[in-house]
Amino acid sequence: MTELITTAAALADLSRRLKGVPWLALDTEFMRVDTYRARLCLVQLATDDLVVCVDVLAIDDLAPLFECLHDPATLKVLHAARQDLEVLYDQDGRVPAPLFDTQTAAALAGYPDQVGYGTLVEAECGERLAKAHTRADWSQRPLPEEMIRYAADDVIFLREVYRRLRDKLEKLGRLDWLREECAQQTDPARFRIDPELAYQRLGGSRLPLPAQTRLQALAAWRERTAIQHNRPRGWIVKDTALVEIARRNPVSIDELSTIADLPPAVVRRRGEELLAILHEANAQPPQRWYLDLPPLTSAEQAQLSRLSELVKVSAGRLGLPATLLATRTDLTALVRGARDGRVLQGWRASVIGEGLLGALAAPAA
Repeated sequence: MTELITTAAALADLSRRLKGVPWLALDTEFMRVDTYRARLCLVQLATDDLVVCVDVLAIDDLAPLFECLHDPATLKVLHAARQDLEVLYDQDGRVPAPLFDTQTAAALAGYPDQVGYGTLVEAECGERLAKAHTRADWSQRPLPEEMIRYAADDVIFLREVYRRLRDKLEKLGRLDWLREECAQQTDPARFRIDPELAYQRLGGSRLPLPAQTRLQALAAWRERTAIQHNRPRGWIVKDTALVEIARRNPVSIDELSTIADLPPAVVRRRGEELLAILHEANAQPPQRWYLDLPPLTSAEQAQLSRLSELVKVSAGRLGLPATLLATRTDLTALVRGARDGRVLQGWRASVIGEGLLGALAAPAA
């Protein structure tokens, strides 16, 4: 039976009951429609003995909940944890850890990379999950009973998926690999927002250098504005308009008004601000965003092919997705001489990295 926690007293009692549990299945439901940050609406938790949905919109003080989520003695079990961790990080600036991500665990156990939760539940538990509420409004109150059941299913079956994958990885001797992968996923640096890096979201690398400098400044301004007003980036200025402003470099409100995808209301409210940003950016020395690398030579292409084949063979032998061992980007960096990538670190170093270095050093056949 699923408990619905809607009061501070019930949440405090739940926190006491969960103190020191060895593992905790965890999922969240949130809304991200008209805000910059997601609005956390529901947190689902499960152990061997209980299944709980915490209505976070009904409780002002969530400290007891986060005490559970940040207990270092309790392993947090999630599937495809990135978004859930981001939403929880936004609540109090911390990332729940340690983590057991069942999507990552499944890949290490031989499933395809980024396998979906429904597919995994069906394969491991023989159950087909309902999909009726995948786009539901989780901020509505009261929550219908069927939505609560749907939300609870995400942690009910996660318990068995966790047990089965844990046992498989233990038999394969890969639990340490998973711990390493999950430790990287819970690094708080992955969730910190730096407006000065917001330009990396935009496809402006082919712009002339001065335009790249302008776009970097515009993107940082938009990010700060979106954070300040808690509104989606596109509600401030659309990506396409931002790139076009940087490219055309308007110097007046009239010129700014001719930019496609820039509504007149935005020009009225923010036009002078945008022109001031452009003026300041134009006064700065142009800065290139990216390394302007030449294409691989034919010899380097041959090396890349050799490394790709080695990864494919090794992945087949280990029963792993090839991309989990090394992506084409990883291999291209190796061919270009980089020696600080993930394939030469941690468990990958011995499993595939040393072999890749050996293949690079060997004379071409």
